[in-house]
Amino acid sequence: MTKAEIVTEIANKTGIEKVAVQATVESFMDAVKGAMISGDNVYLRGFGSFTIKKRAQKTGRNISRNTTIIIPEHNIPAFKPAKSFMHDVKNKKQ
Repeated sequence: MTKAEIVTEIANKTGIEKVAVQATVESFMDAVKGAMISGDNVYLRGFGSFTIKKRAQKTGRNISRNTTIIIPEHNIPAFKPAKSFMHDVKNKKQ
């Protein structure tokens, strides 16, 4: 499902104009992104958690040049679904 499909579905279910729904969805994504960039986790009860995971420094290989490289420590965003969400997906409930 794409962002446009999500906007269309929300607009159809609520009766709100697509432009307003799109602005709301964009604002939500910007808020989540901004929080994570500043180092905060985002918890949505019943849906899941957007967290920041720290990856340790490691040694990698550049196969084309046959050299060893050091991959520095870095942070990546991650999503962990809530138990109820996982249960619903597993049992295909809406």
